[in-house]
Amino acid sequence: MPNFTVDQMRTIMDKTDNIRSMSVIAHVDHGKSTLTDSLICKAGIISAKAAGDARFTDTRADEQERGVTIKSTGVSLYFEHDEEDGKGSIPHLINLIDSPGHVDFSSEVTAALRITDGAMVVVDCIEGCAVQTETVLRQALQERVRPCLFVNKVDRCILELQMEAEDMYSRFRNAIENVNVIIATYNDALMGDVQVTPEKGTVAFGSGLHGWGFTTERFAKIYAQKMGMDKDKMMQRMWGDSFFNAKKKVWTNVQQPEGCTEPLQRAFCQFIMGPINQLMRAIMNDDKEKYEKMMGTLGIVLKGDEKSLTGKPLMKRTMQIWINAADTLLAMIVTKLPSPRAAQKYRVENLYEGPMDDAAANGIRSCDPAGPLMMYVSKMVPTSDKGRFYAFGRVFSGTIATGQKVRIQGPYYKPGSKEDLHVKNIQRTVLMMGRTTEQIQDVPCGNTVALVGVDQYILKSGTITTLEDSHNIADMKYSVSPVVKVAVKAKDGKDLPKLVEGLKKLSKSDPLVVCTTEESGEHVIAGCGELHVEICLKDLKDEYAQCDFIVSDPVVSYRETVSETSS
Repeated sequence: MPNFTVDQMRTIMDKTDNIRSMSVIAHVDHGKSTLTDSLICKAGIISAKAAGDARFTDTRADEQERGVTIKSTGVSLYFEHDEEDGKGSIPHLINLIDSPGHVDFSSEVTAALRITDGAMVVVDCIEGCAVQTETVLRQALQERVRPCLFVNKVDRCILELQMEAEDMYSRFRNAIENVNVIIATYNDALMGDVQVTPEKGTVAFGSGLHGWGFTTERFAKIYAQKMGMDKDKMMQRMWGDSFFNAKKKVWTNVQQPEGCTEPLQRAFCQFIMGPINQLMRAIMNDDKEKYEKMMGTLGIVLKGDEKSLTGKPLMKRTMQIWINAADTLLAMIVTKLPSPRAAQKYRVENLYEGPMDDAAANGIRSCDPAGPLMMYVSKMVPTSDKGRFYAFGRVFSGTIATGQKVRIQGPYYKPGSKEDLHVKNIQRTVLMMGRTTEQIQDVPCGNTVALVGVDQYILKSGTITTLEDSHNIADMKYSVSPVVKVAVKAKDGKDLPKLVEGLKKLSKSDPLVVCTTEESGEHVIAGCGELHVEICLKDLKDEYAQCDFIVSDPVVSYRETVSETSS
């Protein structure tokens, strides 16, 4: 059962500074959906036992079967986070979007990044920084989305590869450096310095599958109290070339100072990876004395049934109690990623097509709930009712309410003209909660929302506003284009109208699919890769057209162009 109500969420939506909108991006199979589970579990939507295996955000049946994410899914979560500044725990609302990793679905990633302000980049510590990591990071930085890093699958280093702490450190450092190289390449002066480093607390390490994770800040707090020094100073020492000489009780930056026979252990290895390694290995080797003593000193208390666990389940539970991934990630999201008010100041130039000093631009810049309504619909989400869609997007300025009269502006709309413009009422506004939706009366700016009853007026994306003279919010730039084409034709002649209707719905449901009719009367579907086309055909058959059709072989069209003038 979720530990929050819709009323609680509605109250907090007005406090713009306590909202965080973020997407989870990474290479294929680096563990996005699994990591998202630990956050959803903390909000009480799924049980702690299921977290890691449930992949709550993979809502479709074929996503669960294949084990890949196909559509990006939004979830709104409510948390109370204590920043330890004496104000007690402050409630926060996190709008989280889990995105796919395959290059075929990178249009979904673009749509997710447009309506979020921060991105959690997940990197597998064993594979390191991969091809798709670069693509999604580049897209994020182009949209001016601030990144922070999560180094995933640390459990594999410890249990599978039985690595030494120093090797792990160099693996981690390598992955972080590679990410920073990409960030530096596509850096934007307006956003300032967005490099990720463990000593700033913008890098977390852990395992999404087992549900544990830590930042250097977490351990710095503990050791700073023990050694009686400043937490920020301690964080600097927890990463990089700093070593603790236990004999002389001093810190040094030389690995083997004079008078030492052995080289010293790096602080990160000695104080952080050391205890984690020992505890995990002691439990896996069933060394009861050792791990019970360690649990005592660390203050880990097992309750009820947990006492009878052994082996891997015990290790998983112990690590979750000691360094919970959700707490670590929350602290990082809340303290390091920007609120909509801060982010829209520097994002407005990328977002808005019109002049930078008109009412709409000022509304977006100040993120004012009382300002003019400006909302961008980034994608259409199919509902349980066949053939109808929710328009999913984000309110950038003003407040959107049920029954409000709005102007729906398509991508071809120009101010002053009537082309691609509809003035309609909104039937309902709902919150996306992964598989389910929650009805809500109105939604102020800075939040993501789904609208009911505007799906027939929007093709794929559009701007919704109340201002007469507002320009559009800029269309998204996709990093891939639809090149793989297949022709479809109905098996039975009388199914043709069904097929044509189905194709219309299909082109709505996916940001990138292009459905056209050739002169020869063939219906052609274009996608960005074989996997993409395959998924689209499956959807067309089962959901949108519900009839049998014959599919041609996929074709990639060749084009010629003039490269230079002849001599």
